[in-house]
Amino acid sequence: MKTPGNLVTLFALALVSTAAGAETVSVAVAANFTGPMNEIAEAFGEDTGHQAKTSFGSSGKFYAQIRNGAPFEVFLSADAEKPAQLVEDGLTVPDTTFTYALGSLVLWSADAELIQDGPRVLGRNQFRKLAIANPKLAPYGAAAIEVLEKLDVDQLVTPKLVQGENIAQTYQFVSTGNAELGFVALSQVIQDGEIGSGSGWVVPADMHAPIRQDAVILARGAENPAAHALMDYLQGERAQSIIRAYGYGLSK
Repeated sequence: MKTPGNLVTLFALALVSTAAGAETVSVAVAANFTGPMNEIAEAFGEDTGHQAKTSFGSSGKFYAQIRNGAPFEVFLSADAEKPAQLVEDGLTVPDTTFTYALGSLVLWSADAELIQDGPRVLGRNQFRKLAIANPKLAPYGAAAIEVLEKLDVDQLVTPKLVQGENIAQTYQFVSTGNAELGFVALSQVIQDGEIGSGSGWVVPADMHAPIRQDAVILARGAENPAAHALMDYLQGERAQSIIRAYGYGLSK
């Protein structure tokens, strides 16, 4: 029969065992996924004991850094192309790529009165600056260009475009008023399922190519159990609930 003292000892040993098996994984994360990844990383630590050390930024810059030997073990890109290229380059663990989120684009302004009738605000052209992410580096920027072309306002607004290095800088341009409006990730402005402040128009998904965001384990993470655990965790119920709450879709 186990005494209370025995139970305390067993519990302490279990904690030591769990801590001894815990690892840290270094993760490069696309800037648009900052909000959900911060929550997922915290939940991941609570549920697995492993820790995710996250760095946020431009997927294009991360891609270049990884090719040049940056010590990341998992890459959560803002697109599918860069992980696919890393696979071709032999810099990943085979068969670990999957789509962790489908991005949503929104035309947003910090001014609560500016965007009242959706994209018509673009045709009126009564603004100084329209911010987008660099379309050569950021898929959200490329999607924004597609939308402008479909609305047939691309030539009208091109003189007023300002480009952020990534979607985080683009959001900063708009949130500070340096640009009256801009195309940002829905995840950056959503609260409780709605645009939390300012005004905006959620772009229909059929107006641009799908923003498929892929994750992959990099070669440096091949032997790290935390890297594999994180990839599994991203596909689990708790992480996917967080992802949906930020306005992302999930791949079927």
